[in-house]
Amino acid sequence: MLEDVLKPITPEELEGFELCSLSEPEIGSGLTVILARKGAVTGIDIRGGAPASRESGLLNPLAANDAVHAVVLSGSSAFGLDAASGVMDYLQRQNIGFPTGFGVVPIVCASCLFDLSFKSSTEHISSTHGAQACEKPEPFREGNYGAGCGATVGKVLGAPYCMKSGLGFKGYRLGDLWVAAVVAVNAAGDIYDPDTNEKLAGMYDRETKCFIDAEEALYRIAGGTVDLFNQNTTIGAILTNGKFNKTELTKIAGMAHDGFARAIRPVHTQFDGDSIYAMSTAAVPADLNAAGTLAARAMAEAIASAVRHAEEDGGLPAYNSIAH
Repeated sequence: MLEDVLKPITPEELEGFELCSLSEPEIGSGLTVILARKGAVTGIDIRGGAPASRESGLLNPLAANDAVHAVVLSGSSAFGLDAASGVMDYLQRQNIGFPTGFGVVPIVCASCLFDLSFKSSTEHISSTHGAQACEKPEPFREGNYGAGCGATVGKVLGAPYCMKSGLGFKGYRLGDLWVAAVVAVNAAGDIYDPDTNEKLAGMYDRETKCFIDAEEALYRIAGGTVDLFNQNTTIGAILTNGKFNKTELTKIAGMAHDGFARAIRPVHTQFDGDSIYAMSTAAVPADLNAAGTLAARAMAEAIASAVRHAEEDGGLPAYNSIAH
């Protein structure tokens, strides 16, 4: 039994990482910062056609950078990338960063999801929010918090059929190795329980109170005029203490996308900008194959957890507000 091998862990047990969130429910957006004050080796795998990202070039295995001090997962589409500047300012004041002859330079990567259609298209997550998330973080919570504050799912036919989603977490310990996933689920597709195949959230007809199959809907509108480009994107990170280099972490991030595929259908479309970081404190020797496989499991379960914790908001139904 897997329960005999894998032991669940909480966000507070992620030694070397801090999950710092800030929510702005009035504007329907927020951010979650993954702080690695001592630096973390980091890779990334970006799929889908509409990513919004910052400093992702540094994570190329051929790039010289070997430590990242924070990853920002933010709402507000590309406007939210500005939050990384606030995180940089905070880290610089803490004297955390890459040392140069002119002071430290914090390395902060960022990815954003599109939530401008949820409540406000004119108020955005900014550098001020980035600094505040680090200085006075909220207790980490799943659902309508942090980067999941404005997240929605099931948008193949547009906003009238979507449901509320949010921020999710799942982590496991395998001996001395631990692997965890944090994810903000803002997908065009439907969300499924990866173990039971139960549909949890997605395209939902509010009049008939029935789900609509997003994959079938995509086939029916193929070649039509519906354009959801840039309006989605699921963003997340795998966090581990396994001793891996940047190339190996890029592989782990790629394997974690299998978790996306288990829980989201359809996934990795041109409507999405799906991105997964993989960050490591490199504390314990570990097997790449086991870590990557566990990353996929944790990510799939974190996605399901995000919608299970979501609450009805902005007139949108959520998992806990519909009949099952």
